[in-house]
Amino acid sequence: MDYKYITQLLERYWEGTTSLEEEQILKAFFSQKDIPAELLRYKPLFDYQTAEPRQDVLGDDFDERILSLINEPTPVKAHIITLQQKLKPLFKAAAIVAIMLTLGNAAQVSMTDNSASTVPSNNMNAVTHKGKSVALSDSAVIDTMQHSSIEAVETPTQSILK
Repeated sequence: MDYKYITQLLERYWEGTTSLEEEQILKAFFSQKDIPAELLRYKPLFDYQTAEPRQDVLGDDFDERILSLINEPTPVKAHIITLQQKLKPLFKAAAIVAIMLTLGNAAQVSMTDNSASTVPSNNMNAVTHKGKSVALSDSAVIDTMQHSSIEAVETPTQSILK
């Protein structure tokens, strides 16, 4: 007997090009008792497929379960952002600028205020410094007068009115 068709189906089966009907033909052929000796080595493969039940079969309710998981509405949480939270980066930037300006001003004052000298006087504890005073440099009025070369008017020690 010629089993050329079965041999062609086996070749297509190993290439993965057979249809489900052709695979059913192979299963039916190898479930027979009279199989040629050259094709007998493939019998355990097809017997195993027919003898073993499929365990990886999805249940009838699988589609319903997946669709119910997909169609569940997810709660949307609205985040309330306060004005303080919106302005926090601006406050941080302003603080950094203030720190940098303070450090820069302190470095500038310390570089220019190295000429401190002591003048002997009658009082042993009296020490005078030449240069800018920190207290005077903070005053806007004195700064304005220093920049505009206006001398401060001294108050008379004697009373004008008698």
